[in-house]
Amino acid sequence: MSEISTLSSKFGIRIKFERIKRNWSQETLAEKAGIGRTTLTNIERDLSSTTLDVVEKLAKAFGYEPHELLIFRDLEI
Repeated sequence: MSEISTLSSKFGIRIKFERIKRNWSQETLAEKAGIGRTTLTNIERDLSSTTLDVVEKLAKAFGYEPHELLIFRDLEI
């Protein structure tokens, strides 16, 4: 396992992990969060950073508080 060094990389991996854990497509998560699928793709692939508003929307879609998406321990990469 390689070490991921940036917060945005870790966040993207966390979002993808949570999405796959629920067996959701990118389209499903984007719809539940009220964001564009391209935005989600860019977050998961670490092609762009995101705003706190989007973090909040993603957290709500997963049933979490926003800060919970920034906990990376026990995350299989």
